Order: sequence, then C-alpha cells, then structure tokens
Amino acid sequence: MTDATPAPWPPDSSSSGGTRVVTLSDLVRVPMHRLRLVVAVALVGLLAALGYVLLVPAAVTARAVVAVRPVVTDAFTPSGAGADRAVNMNVESGLATGTEVVQRLADAVGGEPRDVRNALEVEVPTGGQILRFTYQTHDAQRAVQGANLAARAYLDVRRAMYEQQRAEMLRSYDASIAKVVAQQTAVQKRASSAKGTAAGDAALAELSGINNQLTQLNTARTEIAAVDVNPGWVTQTAERALVTSAGHRPLYLVAGLLGGALIGVVLAYAWESADRRVRSVNDGRDATGLPLLGTVRRPPLRGSPRAVDADIRYVAMAVAERVRQPARVALVTSREDVTALTAGLAVALAADGREVFVADDSGRVERLRAAVLADRGRLPLDPSRPLVPKPRPAGTPTAGGAPADTPATRRPSPHPPGSRPSTDPDATLTLPRVASARTDNGRPASADEVTVGVGSVRFGTWRQGADHGLVLFNAPPAESDERGVAVARQGSAVVVIERDRSRQSDLRRLVERLRAAGVTPLGFVLTRNGRA
Repeated sequence: MTDATPAPWPPDSSSSGGTRVVTLSDLVRVPMHRLRLVVAVALVGLLAALGYVLLVPAAVTARAVVAVRPVVTDAFTPSGAGADRAVNMNVESGLATGTEVVQRLADAVGGEPRDVRNALEVEVPTGGQILRFTYQTHDAQRAVQGANLAARAYLDVRRAMYEQQRAEMLRSYDASIAKVVAQQTAVQKRASSAKGTAAGDAALAELSGINNQLTQLNTARTEIAAVDVNPGWVTQTAERALVTSAGHRPLYLVAGLLGGALIGVVLAYAWESADRRVRSVNDGRDATGLPLLGTVRRPPLRGSPRAVDADIRYVAMAVAERVRQPARVALVTSREDVTALTAGLAVALAADGREVFVADDSGRVERLRAAVLADRGRLPLDPSRPLVPKPRPAGTPTAGGAPADTPATRRPSPHPPGSRPSTDPDATLTLPRVASARTDNGRPASADEVTVGVGSVRFGTWRQGADHGLVLFNAPPAESDERGVAVARQGSAVVVIERDRSRQSDLRRLVERLRAAGVTPLGFVLTRNGRA
C-alpha cells in the first residue's frame, strides 16, 4: 500500500485556536434545533390554559365606594390648623378589613371568614378620604351583595364605635352634673339657714359659682349629645350592570402559550447540555480535532440534487488529493449509516477514470448498487467528449495514410455446428461463442461492475477487494462494530459526521479509538440528512 504520508495529528482546537465568541445566532440555534420540544411544551401550556379557562368559572368583581367623614362636635366651624377634621385612612382601611367587618359579612353571605377575607379588598386612593370595597367571586349576584354588605358593615362598625364613645362621654357628664347638683342643693340649704349673715353671703357666692359650673356642664353635654356620629356615606353601590370580569380570559391563553414556550426553551437548553450534537463545522473541529474535507448539503426541495452532487465531488477531490493508489479508505462514523455518502464518493471518484471497489461486510451491497446507479444518472455529461467512440467506416485511412485492412469475408459452413449429429463418440463438441459484455468505454464488464463515466465501480466484501487499487469500505457504525477501525488500520479513514444527529461525546470516543489503533484520519466530512 502506497498511501500518501499523512500529516501529523493536529493539536486540539481548544489549545491552538482562540476562544470562540458566542453570538446571538448560537443562542438561537439551540431552540431552533430542539423546535419539536419547544413546540410540544408550548402546546402543553396552551392546553393547560385552555383547560383552566373552560373548567374554572370566571371570577367577577363588584365595587362599592364609601366617603369617610370626620366626626366633630361642630361640623359648621371652619377647619383651621387643628387635626380633628383629618381622617387617618390607613386606620380606616384596617378597620374596613378587620375581624368584626369580616365576621359580619361572613354571617350575612354564609361563608367562611377566611374565604371572605380573601375575596374582599379595600383600596384607598392617594389624597382622598374614600374607601373602595372590591368583592370578587364566581357569582355576579353574590359579588354585588358582598361589596354592598362590606360597605354597610364598615359604616355600622364605625357608627357603633362613635356611639359608644358618645355614650361614655354622656355618662361622664351626667355623673359630674349629678355631683354638682348635689353640691348646689347643699349650698342652697346652707344659704337659707344663714340668710343675712356673712356666712349666708359666702354661701350665696359659692352657690353662684356652682350654678355657672352646672351651666357649663349642661352646655357641654348638650354639644356631645348633638354630635353627628355618622362615619360616612355609600356614594356608589355595587350593581349587577357594573360587574366586570376579573382579568381577560384570552390573556390566559396567551400567557399559557408564552409560558410553555419559555419552559420549552429552558428544557431545550438543558437537553442540549446533556446531549450535545454537532451543529456546525466548528463543533466538528472541536469534537474531532481533524481538518474539514467538505460539507455535503441536502437541498430543501426534491428534484434538484445537483448541489449535493457537487458537494460530494468536492469531497472526492479532497480525498483523492490525500491518497495515492493502491489506497484503502474506510468511511467511519459513530452511530449513523454512511451508505449514501459511500456511493456518492464512489461515483465521483470513478467518473474521473478510476477503478473503484466498494466493500461492505454488513449486507448493504444492494443498497450501495442502487445508490450508485441513481447517482450515475445525475452525472453531468460533457457533449464535446462522447463516452462511446464512433465506429470507423471501412476503408478509412489510418494514421499512416494506408487504408485499414478489411478482413476477408468467410463463407458460411455447409455443416454448421449441431446441424448434423456425429456418430463418433470421441468427436469434439463445438459450442457457440458467447460474446462478452462490453461497457460504454469498450472494456469488458463483469456482473458486479457498474460503469461510471470513464471509470467503473465494483462491489463486494473487504476480502474480495484486496487486489484492487482503490477500495472504499462502507464501515458499520463504530459504536456497535469495530470493523471500520480495523480496516482503517490497513489504510486511511474518513470520519463522517451527520449534522444535528452525531453526538460530540461519540465522536470524541471514535477519534480516541482511531488514535489508540494508530490511525490518522484524513479528515472529517459534515453531512446532513435533512432532519434536525
């Protein structure tokens, strides 16, 4: 074997090359290659949102507005710098959602206090003395009832608190007035018994002060009794016509779809990190550390395979540049089938006049033959150089100027073979000559040979191709069969990587096996079968 001396094993790209820059296209490439997973998870999210919309009833919201007023002794006195007319709305909001209001509302609507507290919400607009009661439930009538009852319950609780305070103050004033009246009675008796004396005059003066004090107490009590303890008014009641749905149901579908797509993207990145595939030429170089021999693309539309044929011819030229006959080239891969690429390379090499022997020990010879015949039909024909030479007419002068000798016409035998049986037992039996099959280029062709251009492709096992100059071995997947690596030890190897399918871990293991076996591959070929 006289293969060309291969170059030394190239260093790993991680140590020799610079750091790769991760671009936006690199980030988008992972979800695009895992598009089925992303779409599946997005559809699951959409179905979950659709089930929620159809099975869970829509929540409706009713609102009632209460204007809060300060409770003062004189509502008609202009407010100055005093704080008696200001209302602490934070305290009022706490009272509106307090235990007493919630308990009254739960008793009225017939629910649990915890559910009522979750359904009730009180909003306090900034800079205003109003409370907005919002009650949310699945029934519109129940929502209206809950909002109105919550507003009234708040006003009742605040009114009861103010009335209790007023009653306490009135009782205090009544007790003070009763004490002063008792003093007044005692002083009046003392003044009557000591009339005309100095003690009587002092008693009268004391009686006058008691009367003034009694008058002030009665006036203050009258003001407290006249205080309006109304804490506010319901300025807007909840009505059935004003009930609105809580949120927009179609937004749940959009949220489910987008949320599912986001989760699908995250799962795609997680899956890609656990199962790294070769996505580009750089990934192939990083995984194998080998030079690129070429890429074989698959056109998106059927019926135009010329781009694929051109790529295979470029790969064939790269392979032919690196080997000299006799050559043994094994096309090895980790898990994929390289039958189509082997047949394409055989056709491209044979089209230039080489005698290519395609070896296969895995029972794929018929597939190889069919692929070679299909690829041969797409070879570009050169009309200026016909493959079959034209027959020379009789009497045409040769290169020396003399006419070509024409063979003498032979007379037919009067007794052609087989026309008369012989009685001699030792007579020689004459058999008719079998014309040998010839190819388009004039060479005799065997049964397992396919003519391609000015060359030919033969098929058989590895042992049958031992005497041929150029042998392509259609190696089985290296993960399950070691024959590809064993054959590569006797010649050269071409690592075939299938884009979006070949795992980087499998490729690293394959290259390590080739290196351990003493094989230096010619390079790698990046192919694609059209499926991501």
